[in-house]
Formats: sequence, structure tokens, C-alpha cells
Amino acid sequence: MSIPVSASFHAGRVAVAALFLPLFPLPALAHFQQIVPSADVLPEGGEVRVDMVFTHPVEGGPVMEMKKPAKMGVLAGGKPVDLLDRLTEKPVDGKAAWSVTYDLKEPGAAIFFVEPQPYWEPSEGKYIVHYSKVIVDSYASGEGWDALVGLPVEIQPLTRPTGLWTGNVFTGVVLKGGAPAPFAEVEVEFINDGTVRPPNDAFVTQVLKADANGTFTYAMPRAGWWGFAALLEGDNMMMSPEGKQVPVEDGALIWVKATDMDKTDGK
Repeated sequence: MSIPVSASFHAGRVAVAALFLPLFPLPALAHFQQIVPSADVLPEGGEVRVDMVFTHPVEGGPVMEMKKPAKMGVLAGGKPVDLLDRLTEKPVDGKAAWSVTYDLKEPGAAIFFVEPQPYWEPSEGKYIVHYSKVIVDSYASGEGWDALVGLPVEIQPLTRPTGLWTGNVFTGVVLKGGAPAPFAEVEVEFINDGTVRPPNDAFVTQVLKADANGTFTYAMPRAGWWGFAALLEGDNMMMSPEGKQVPVEDGALIWVKATDMDKTDGK
């Protein structure tokens, strides 16, 4: 039986595409170091749980192995507190992740931060270190939220990052060594609960650039936790598992929560 010309042509195109597919780069999945608290505002202070996982938020994975962080702590009242020894391993999808619980007894912003161990990404030929932080407002004070931890790369919020409605804009300044990083690239993703299905890969990671002063602005269109990752080239190289000098991606991350107006009880 003869094969119709159109079917034969289509089959040939598929075969050729399959032959050359490995030559074309596939879209890179955006890595995000999550550091997410159980609440962004504690109206009466008290205990807050902070979970840390290295993953791809919009796609819900895959989760990557997160070794015990190099540093983890909280800045509250201008005083840093080391929380590294209080961490509890809390695996996600069979991969190492971490959690800590901390009691906020005083009013003011508590800035939780983490410096993870360098992560080797063979598909990109580089190490990734995402210096990440999140702010929790104890007693809904509205104070201290713009304090800097002093991380090598860091995002300083210009918008108070707590008590934000869905649709509010978030503005921040990308800093490297304490100075603004002009035209830094910023990737944006949200933690997807599985109800959002991006129509294609272009919608998974939003990308923008800071201006000449290192400042960027983004409007959060959906309730939930949003991660802002300013990606900068590290000053030092590292040795890869194959024994080669490779670059390091230093990421400055901050997590911000947006809340829907129709999902509050008015309290």
C-alpha cells in the first residue's frame, strides 16, 4: 500500500526534527531558593515557621537537593541571630529541604535570610548561590522592613514587602557589595498551587531588568508568594566536579506575599 505524499512528507519532517533536536538548546528552568514563612504578618507576634526548598516554583518542581545551608538566621531589632543549629531537615519530593521555627516576641520586622551551599548545575556549567530573604512583620508594626542584612548580593525593598494586596506593585533595588547594580536582570516567579497552567514556557518565568540605579518594579497579578531573583555574575570562579574553573551565579532573592481582598475576614 502506498503512503500518501502528505503523510510521507510529514513523517520525514518529524524524523528530521527528531534527528536535530539535541542540537537545539531546551528552555532552561529557573532555579529559585525559596524561603517562605507561615505568614508575612503576625498581628499578635508569636511563632512563625520558615521553610526552605530549592526548586522551580511555577512548575512545582523538580525539587533539587539542598545541602545544609552555609548560613541561616534572622535580623530583628537590628540584631542578627544565628539559626543554623536550629534547622530541621524536612525533605520535599525525596530531596533535602529545611525548616525552622522562631518566636517573635517584639514588634518590628524580622528578616529571615539564608546562604545556601553552592549548587552545581551541569546543564549550565556553573555553580548557583542564591542569597535569599523574606520579611515577617511582628505585631503588624510596619517598621524596620527596609533594613539590610549585608549579604554579598541583596534586594533592598522600596515597597513595604508585607501587607500587600494582589495587584500592588513591588519595587526594590538590586545591590552588589552594598552598591546598586545597574541593569541587573531580575527573574520573577510565584509558588504555584497547581491551579495555574502557563500556556507556554514564555509565561513560566517573568523577566525584567533593573534601571541604571538598580531599581525595578513589578505588579503581582495573583495572590500568593512571589519570588524576585536578581541574577549577577560572581566575582570568583569555582572548581567544578570535573576539575575545571567555572563561573558562579550569585542570586539576590526576596520573597513577597500578595493577598486577595475578597479572601480576608476584616480582622
